[in-house]
Amino acid sequence: MDELPVTPKGKRTRAGILDAARKVFAEQGYVGMRMADVADEAKLSMGALYRYFKNKEDLFANLIEDIHEVLLKSSRAVHADFRSKPYEALLEANRGYLEHYYENRDVMRAFFEAMTVNERYRKIWWEMRAHHIERFVHALKKHHGITEVNGVDVTVITEAMASMVEQSAYCWYAQEELQAETLPLDIAAKTVTIIWHQAFFE
Repeated sequence: MDELPVTPKGKRTRAGILDAARKVFAEQGYVGMRMADVADEAKLSMGALYRYFKNKEDLFANLIEDIHEVLLKSSRAVHADFRSKPYEALLEANRGYLEHYYENRDVMRAFFEAMTVNERYRKIWWEMRAHHIERFVHALKKHHGITEVNGVDVTVITEAMASMVEQSAYCWYAQEELQAETLPLDIAAKTVTIIWHQAFFE
């Protein structure tokens, strides 16, 4: 991520650009989006826009990285203790992840589009995914001493579980228009949590 502005005005301008970009990418997708559209949405000149972001690739990467920071925080159990109440902690974490994913579903759809045309985003996605997996594997080993399940390394199983949640979120919410009706977040979180819990604790 590029060096962030330090003045209050600079921070507000950057935040305004990212809000505008979020809307434009959601409406037009990654391939169709133009920097001029973001400048118009943010009510800035092109020169002002380029002072904060070098190009479309740079702007979208910053937007995705900002979203990921919140995704990572949202998928952390705060109220339930993973050591003593793993199901409740998993449910809280999955609910937080899915809720934030839903709030950014259009941008996440654009993100998957971007990964097909730009190697930079594929690397960003891989690093994002790795953070989630490494954090959970560490928690399993630290709080429950779990390093394998039925002879399979816990990291491999966690990778499969993470893929299940990610693909489910993509189908349920990034492709919401294709669904007959939107799956409620509570049911979505419960569904994936049952599978997580059965994989590691039953």
